[in-house]
Amino acid sequence: MNKTKGYYWAFGLLSLSCSLSNAHAAEAFDANSAWMFGDWNGKRTELQQKGYDFSLGYTGELATLLDSDQHSSHGTEYADQFAIGAHLDLEKVLGWQDTEAQITITERNGRSLSQTSDALAGHLSSTQEVWGRGQTWRLTDFWIKKKFLDQKLDIKVGRFGEGEDFNSFDCDFQNLALCGSQVGNWVGDQWYNWPVSQWAARVKYNIQPDLYAQVGVYEYNPENLERGKGWNLSTDGSHGAIIPAEMVWQPSVGIAKLPGEYRLGYYYSTADAPEILHAGKTSHKQGVWVVAKQQFTTHNNDKNRGLTGFVNVTVHDSDTNHVANMQNIGLVYKGAFDARPQDEIALGVARIRINDDVNDTQVLQQNEEYNAELYYGVHATNWLTIRPNIQYVHHVGAYKNGENAWVGGIKLQTAF
Repeated sequence: MNKTKGYYWAFGLLSLSCSLSNAHAAEAFDANSAWMFGDWNGKRTELQQKGYDFSLGYTGELATLLDSDQHSSHGTEYADQFAIGAHLDLEKVLGWQDTEAQITITERNGRSLSQTSDALAGHLSSTQEVWGRGQTWRLTDFWIKKKFLDQKLDIKVGRFGEGEDFNSFDCDFQNLALCGSQVGNWVGDQWYNWPVSQWAARVKYNIQPDLYAQVGVYEYNPENLERGKGWNLSTDGSHGAIIPAEMVWQPSVGIAKLPGEYRLGYYYSTADAPEILHAGKTSHKQGVWVVAKQQFTTHNNDKNRGLTGFVNVTVHDSDTNHVANMQNIGLVYKGAFDARPQDEIALGVARIRINDDVNDTQVLQQNEEYNAELYYGVHATNWLTIRPNIQYVHHVGAYKNGENAWVGGIKLQTAF
């Protein structure tokens, strides 16, 4: 999608959300519906009850450079993604007990400000997380999952990405360093986040209702990144596998039973990776992560409103990985205003630390890049959320004398 077309989408949806607040729209655009196009005269709910759940989602992200210390030129870019999916309850469809399947097709368009702005040259993160991995069509999900042993054992096989199950995290922020699986952002040469998929298998065992352990094996095939191979099913280009393991605890805390999620994981790659300091020598990537997310308060005793905090930490091996570690931390308050109970306001800060060994191989020294974002999420309808945001990038590229820049953004997500 070109920039002009992207603007039409952004402003068109903004105008639509405003009109919905002033008048009762047609059933297809009912603000209380989960979908923009409505329930298809009841057919959509009927299909869900029979095991067929179809989806079409859209994410658009606008970013504009507001100010920078060392550059006077400003720019604006728009990037977006369509996701078409079908989730099948195969127990209802075919009578296969505790079995489900998913197929998702994605298409990305547009350009990223982090790639086109001189002020953001070398940006380690991205001002528009939806951009990347080739602006093309991809088969993002194609898997089947079955539960055994009274649903304690869960096995999933097919094509999917690591971040769907391991090191998983919300993606409400627009800045990449605060969105999704952070391991995939900093070990992206081997760990492929959405929308890239690869052949994989994941085994999960529920130790108790709020605690489970899982392990996976994911094909490492660089050909899956090529723009013309978004539908690649071949294993001809495989060079090994990424093997993640994780423990996940999901407690309900206190009298109010406030939800939390805590993840501790480790990954190892069997694929050869060049060492940073020793030309011609290879090693294997590995690292650990910690993810914590906890709701702290309710609002007027409503569990669906209140303050939630989060922390993400990843640590990577120094032999092969350019990023040594990253951390992010943030707060999200949902329903701060009684007139807007489903809106949210969020603040997050991320630190990306370059491996010290990298500096031994280059003239310009790199240290740390910081990314911060403040957004307000407008729950315009049940099928449209708009998040205007302000981002600040300190020491772009982690260079000690790097640029400092302010970026304005709008992230919108809708379900058709």
